[in-house]
Amino acid sequence: MVGESVRMRQPLDYHNTIKMDRTKILLIVFLLLGTVVGYLVFSNGLEGDNTSLLVADRKFAPEDINQVNKIFIADRRGNKTLLTRQKGYWLYNDQYKARPNAIENLLDAVSRIQVKYKPPVAAVENMIKELSSQGIKVELYDKNDKVLKTYYIGGGTADERGTHAIMEGAEQPYVTHIPGWEGNIRFRYNLVGEDWRDKTLLSFQNEDIASISIEYPKQKNKSFILKKESNQYEVTPFYEITPRINRPLSSSKIEAYLMGYENIIAEAFENENPVRDSILQLVPFSIIRLKNREAKETELKLYPIVPKGVIIDPKTGLQQYGQIERFFVEYNETDFMLTQNIVINKILWAYDFFFE
Repeated sequence: MVGESVRMRQPLDYHNTIKMDRTKILLIVFLLLGTVVGYLVFSNGLEGDNTSLLVADRKFAPEDINQVNKIFIADRRGNKTLLTRQKGYWLYNDQYKARPNAIENLLDAVSRIQVKYKPPVAAVENMIKELSSQGIKVELYDKNDKVLKTYYIGGGTADERGTHAIMEGAEQPYVTHIPGWEGNIRFRYNLVGEDWRDKTLLSFQNEDIASISIEYPKQKNKSFILKKESNQYEVTPFYEITPRINRPLSSSKIEAYLMGYENIIAEAFENENPVRDSILQLVPFSIIRLKNREAKETELKLYPIVPKGVIIDPKTGLQQYGQIERFFVEYNETDFMLTQNIVINKILWAYDFFFE
């Protein structure tokens, strides 16, 4: 009977062994799948989300920023900005050269914006309302005017380390950021009007300059004309009544002077300044005219901002007390700008400065 009972139990043990093996196999497969899913989630850098970044409504950045040829930005207040890539610079609203620093900051945001985390369900409704009422629309185009991306940028999180955003046509908003940079990235998109414009007054290399004249209407003997012909420089009085200086020219002084024209940038635009018309009725302190090799002329008219306590000699235009810190500038008879004396003063030389 003992032998018989043993023979009867053998089939039961066999089946139990098969069930155990199947369970182990299923457990191993489940663990492997879990590992793969976990890798895909965390390798994409999501914080607090459990899905892949490959979903279209999460890919805010274009594949290649160099393919972006045009950026259109519009806000709910009616402000519209069109930035178009040119050879070596960007054009603002088809008319003005855009400010390089503003473009650099924008392109950095456009190319690196990523989802930081998916917000809690309870926060979604308020985020969508905020994006609808205050969102900045951003459209990216390639050189063939094909839309690459369209999304909306909203406000920042409470800690200002994330920014609300949503893709056009999507229902799920996200908190976005720029990896390695903390702050509200909305500020890189929401510049308005002249904030986008380049404030460069003069930017010329020595070899690009054909002639320069500086006229001081109230100091005629200080005014001069500098010309370059066949790699030779000539400095002569601006007014014929000014006696010529017969001493040799200093080539080192001329070289140092021309270096001052490489980068002169205004502090701000003042086109809406209420005193603009009144200022332009005055006699300017100086008039600077520069011609490049293509004979294109740039003209600046400088009007000193006289602080309280300063007395200006009406005959010479010179200050008798105090220090001029800023000038109003009429640029090419179009823009009214503000520049600092410390910036522009490096080219306000006098006729006799160029000689040995």
